[in-house]
Amino acid sequence: MARPLFLPLVWSLLLCFSVELRANIPLFPGDSTPIDEPAPSCFAPRSFRDTWIKVAERSCIRCHVQGGEADESKFLLIDTSRIPIAERGIAMVKNCSAWFSMASTREQDGRSRLMVKATGGLDHGGGIVLKADSTELRLLQSYVDSLSTEEAARVEDRAILRNLLADQDPASLFDGVVMISDQRLLRRLTLSLVGRLPTTHERESLESNGSSELRPLLAKMMAEEAFLQRLVEGFNDIFLARGYEGNGEDVLAYNHFEKTRHWYQKHDLSQFPEAERQKARYKLADQYREALRREPYELIKYIVKGDRPFTEILTADFTLVSPYTARGYGIYDELRDQFQNPEDPFEFIPAKLKALKHRDGKIQPTADGVYPHAGLLSMFQYLRRFPTTETNRNRLRSRMYYQHFLGVDIMNLAPRVSDAAAIDAKYKIPTMQAAECVVCHRTIDPIAGLFQDYYNEEGHYGPRKAGWFTDMFEPGREEVDLPESDRWRALQWLGQQTVKDPRFAIAMTEHVYYILMGRKPLAAPDDIDAQHFAAKRQAYIAQRELMKTAADHFAQENFNLKLLFEDLALSPFYRADGVLAADHQPEALALLDDIGLVRLLSPEQIERKIVAVFGKRWGRLTESYEILYGGIDSKEVTERLPEPSGAIGAIQRVLANEVACKNVSADFALPAAERRLFPTIEINDIPSKDDLESESKIRRAIVHLHQHVLGQDVSQDDVEVTQTYQLFTQILQEAAAREKLDRVESYFCKSSGQEGPRDPDPHYTLRAWRAVLTYLLRQHDFLYE
Repeated sequence: MARPLFLPLVWSLLLCFSVELRANIPLFPGDSTPIDEPAPSCFAPRSFRDTWIKVAERSCIRCHVQGGEADESKFLLIDTSRIPIAERGIAMVKNCSAWFSMASTREQDGRSRLMVKATGGLDHGGGIVLKADSTELRLLQSYVDSLSTEEAARVEDRAILRNLLADQDPASLFDGVVMISDQRLLRRLTLSLVGRLPTTHERESLESNGSSELRPLLAKMMAEEAFLQRLVEGFNDIFLARGYEGNGEDVLAYNHFEKTRHWYQKHDLSQFPEAERQKARYKLADQYREALRREPYELIKYIVKGDRPFTEILTADFTLVSPYTARGYGIYDELRDQFQNPEDPFEFIPAKLKALKHRDGKIQPTADGVYPHAGLLSMFQYLRRFPTTETNRNRLRSRMYYQHFLGVDIMNLAPRVSDAAAIDAKYKIPTMQAAECVVCHRTIDPIAGLFQDYYNEEGHYGPRKAGWFTDMFEPGREEVDLPESDRWRALQWLGQQTVKDPRFAIAMTEHVYYILMGRKPLAAPDDIDAQHFAAKRQAYIAQRELMKTAADHFAQENFNLKLLFEDLALSPFYRADGVLAADHQPEALALLDDIGLVRLLSPEQIERKIVAVFGKRWGRLTESYEILYGGIDSKEVTERLPEPSGAIGAIQRVLANEVACKNVSADFALPAAERRLFPTIEINDIPSKDDLESESKIRRAIVHLHQHVLGQDVSQDDVEVTQTYQLFTQILQEAAAREKLDRVESYFCKSSGQEGPRDPDPHYTLRAWRAVLTYLLRQHDFLYE
């Protein structure tokens, strides 16, 4: 990655030592925008660095920017994160000049205007920004004091400036980082995104064409059905729409789907023998309920598979239905001919519902008689998953809207009210009058009002009989009121407004980052007194630069979600594999803490990996141990465990033992050409002191296992191979020293299943290879990503 780490703090520290920069001096290496005129004066002693990153960026720049709350003020700064990299150098010079000017201006009592404003004086519109005795205020005071005790210095030597800036080249973040090879990256991507190992063709194509082939190979992977399933799994971790209360059909309101929601209870099953009909009906109900829970994610699959704009998750004027769910909605008869297999419960096609008709005859008001679909926003499953109450008034839905589609956690932005009782006593409508409440409610309440037609816990359509609340801000979105003409299609209006917001592209980028990396992007470091604050801030800004670059590309290419997977998967953040020993300094480690892929594989990913490596499932992670292994149920358990617990460690041992047990003998039972694990060795091959070729043959078999199971590029002489070889030979030596050992395979591990004789194991090699495989399956490279 070329530039994401060029930070404002560096520019401010280095550039602002200069009173003026002469013409045609590049502001940083590779910058194509030299200054043609002398820059404004600024003065930056050493204290400016901390003042800028811990005060200006965190407090002042929120309002004192163009378009901010204080954009009419003469004191305006430039948010460099929102402008192209090539323009940031000169922008920071201007910031430095504005900061110096405000700090050096003195009021009649001799105090710095910047200090007075920051502490709430001079009718500061932002009130008290820096509290007394805070670290931020002390930093600002230190900077102001330095203006009267030091003299501004001129940096005339261009070479000095260039050298200082060259030390902060964005690529330097990855100087101490080892990147994985193209072939290992290919394996990582195939396992992560499509649950298989790379094909011979893919490996050869990459070997022949080099890194440039990765993007085309990735594009082909994303055309596979397995990728769409991985996509569904990842987005359910985010939206949790499967986890709504009740049976699947409970999303269909009794008032609107009274005659169709339980269609399976009367469905003709005469083709089954009478004794089997009840069982068949249970299966029918289960499949119908599962199909209903899948619908939100079928929309996502449909959009991504067709390379449609991902904005349609909020703007699609249709939904996805299967033959079973279409029956529940009462529209099956008109869609019957569009299904390839009307008996397939999980074949989904796009469709539009009719305007909802209440059982009392009242019809939902619309302009065209069609239900106003708005992607996920209007889906009954999404609405039911995030219910409302008489006191919540759709505010949970508003909060989730901001979190899911704009990447904003309202709860983190909310100030902590010190005395709620006093506020209630002082104001008639605190949420509209008290400053502590208004700061959030003027944002979330208008969105809540847009969901007013779904004012019930079930997520069903049902406007409030008394009309919407008058003690809430008017329905709309961030200072834009909902036009009365769009009242009947409020959620459609919201979706169309949302996808125009730059934050939508950023939020979708963050979602893809989570799916790929298994963790959320870094949050801005909050504790300015924390150790390595500057390094953590630098890493955060670098990551935000990656997000912004990928989001811009995403938006420019008609919101094709696959491009986000390509851009993020091929970035240094995903390819990072470790840190050089020479760079194990605390500040460097803090800077590099969140790059690279280091995560516990989910139960689903482990099962897919077992299938990819061994050709058969273990099964217990998705049938017995899913929650214990850190999985989710989308309802009570909604976050995956990021780190292993004691229970997970125990399950990993059971997994290694059982998978090795079931696969070693079975693999040897196949012809050599069909074996996955032992294609070049037989059970009678044992090491011999008099035959060096026997050792070499066993080492080659071990090399194959390391490559096939762990994806490691090793040779016969590598330390890892030697350790595995010693494990194998020591087991054989111990077995040879014991006379009464049973020379047949364990009953539970034999290749022929539960019937028939056990496999012969005269040299104890089956058990030795099983121990080797158990050892490999407990390695970090298999259990983690």
